[in-house]
Amino acid sequence: MFDTIDFQTLRGIGLTQGLVAQMFNLQTEAGDRLMRVVEVQRDRLRLHDGVNERVAQVWPTLRLALQMQGEVLVVGDWVAARTGGDLGDSLWAAARVPPVNHLVRRDSSGQRQTLVSNVDTALLVMGAGQDFNLRRLDRYLALVRLAGVSPLVVLSKADLCTDPRARIDAVRRHTSDGVDVLALNGLDAASADALAPWLSEGQTLVLLGSSGAGKSTLTNRLTGAAQDTGGVRHGDEHGRHTTTARSLHRCASGACIIDTPGLRGLQLDADEAQLDEVFEDISSLAPLCRFRDCQHQDEPGCAVRSAVPAGRLLSYHKLQREARRHEMTVFDKHKLLSEWKTRGREAKAVSRGKRG
Repeated sequence: MFDTIDFQTLRGIGLTQGLVAQMFNLQTEAGDRLMRVVEVQRDRLRLHDGVNERVAQVWPTLRLALQMQGEVLVVGDWVAARTGGDLGDSLWAAARVPPVNHLVRRDSSGQRQTLVSNVDTALLVMGAGQDFNLRRLDRYLALVRLAGVSPLVVLSKADLCTDPRARIDAVRRHTSDGVDVLALNGLDAASADALAPWLSEGQTLVLLGSSGAGKSTLTNRLTGAAQDTGGVRHGDEHGRHTTTARSLHRCASGACIIDTPGLRGLQLDADEAQLDEVFEDISSLAPLCRFRDCQHQDEPGCAVRSAVPAGRLLSYHKLQREARRHEMTVFDKHKLLSEWKTRGREAKAVSRGKRG
């Protein structure tokens, strides 16, 4: 535990009482300081103490401990920082404060990847124009709810949409669980006023969404940062990918914003039971179906199909299939692949037979 903690100063970069409670069993040394990770580079970190930023390295013992757990330091983590080592006054991240929460996905190889830690609210940014995609939104909502993080749907580029109110209504009908939704223009100063209730001192927010959705533009508006942004492509209003690394920025209100690159693919780190919990609107209706093992597809007397939007039900089925694949053993995957190949050969044989 640290000898002293300047709570008021550190609150300006997101320290909360919940995080303080996580520190009681932390192994520290005299002179260690509590600092937050605001950016991660290949072999360097940028740490903030509430007043200044400094470049640091990861203490070898901590690096090894994290590797054994299959983890790494990410933006939003809190660490015990100390000066010393072979380079004299160089700064080191020596211990990590156990995170209150973290957003985790699976990468293209199926490995778990932590995106950010210690977040209060996730701003799910989606263009109100042609980027509008409710099934993609389902995936992001599941990601943050699995972590116990509150979502706020932000429909960006509202100035390019002919009817933003209709888009808001569409999100509310689709999610049907009272999720907060805002439509705004990130270039407009009024966007900061609209988001003010979520930007109180000590709060940490993360911006998530596809490339070019307007996350960096919104970050610049809220924090006064000067990150590169790109215009939209003519014809389909698709934005250009500009952010390449996650980074934490401070707002004048005392809140912190973590900007993130667009995720090209978002596979969830969840099993079927966890998905049932985050799709509560579906799981709560399932007991009302006529059949106990109803799959909510074409069975008669299904209480879910009649109450849940078809697109959301499709999202649920697809994510459940992905979860089952993640839980399969290598043997199971080879067996399933063999079955698919056999069915493919049979289909081709039937097709050849029809052609004579």
